[in-house]
Amino acid sequence: MELMTHIDIPQSEWKIAAGANVLLVGSCFADEIGGKMVRGGFEAMVNPFGTLYNPASIAASLLRSIREKEVGREDVFCDGDGVWHSWMHHSCFSSADVETLVECINATTHRVADFLREADVLVVTFGTAIIYRLKETGMLVANCHKQLDSLFVRERLSAYDIVDQWQLLLQLLESVNPKLKVIFTVSPIRHKRDGYHVNQISKGILLQAIDEIVNSKSSNSQWIYFPSYEIMLDELRDYRFYADDMIHPSAQAVEYIWQRFQDTYFDNKTKDVVAKAMKEWRQSQHRQIVNCKLPNSK
Repeated sequence: MELMTHIDIPQSEWKIAAGANVLLVGSCFADEIGGKMVRGGFEAMVNPFGTLYNPASIAASLLRSIREKEVGREDVFCDGDGVWHSWMHHSCFSSADVETLVECINATTHRVADFLREADVLVVTFGTAIIYRLKETGMLVANCHKQLDSLFVRERLSAYDIVDQWQLLLQLLESVNPKLKVIFTVSPIRHKRDGYHVNQISKGILLQAIDEIVNSKSSNSQWIYFPSYEIMLDELRDYRFYADDMIHPSAQAVEYIWQRFQDTYFDNKTKDVVAKAMKEWRQSQHRQIVNCKLPNSK
């Protein structure tokens, strides 16, 4: 008797080798899988721009890195609390010192550019098709930094918008690094702020766009889709697989999706190397806890 829906994932024509250079960008789900890859011994760069949710902002960040386009003081802004931010970056870059912010952004841009030239795999996680633009300039905003809603115009990307932008970007990436393989996925995390109905429409747009990208005439076998969204919603549909907020996947769910990812993209040799690296990482964490003295301990 089958008590759950099983998502069939076609075996990839290529595999990710142990210790490969992997760049992961996108929603916070990329952080989860990226953390697994780091602990598994991969040379993984995880969300170097900070968490980004929509395909347009992710593409823009990669494009700026490929072109190594630097920012200046005129490209950032200061809020009412004296903190400087970039509309193009996550708040993890924000700083009370404008020079520190600009220097950090430009250093990251060059670091990602160097990494992309040698990367084996790019993992892209789309979170939402909803984007925001500054009313005053029409500039695409990757992060609103908790500024007034009245400053922004809210829009929804179409699948065609996403396909056009990403096909051009993928062609550019291919010219920079012909060996680069790309895995697309859609975050299973729902965007409650938009409302659940809008969230469903948004996820559908992302799924349609990715399907057209990987199956278009101009695509190649190096661009593929991993169904983390479907695994979470269909295989792990019980709420016991969700965190306390009932929105994010639980640690158990993330581990299950990670296992499915390994089964799809790792051969047995790589799985063994990753398992060993994970074990060593857990042991190192245990040693740190054991060696840590509590206050007033003797």
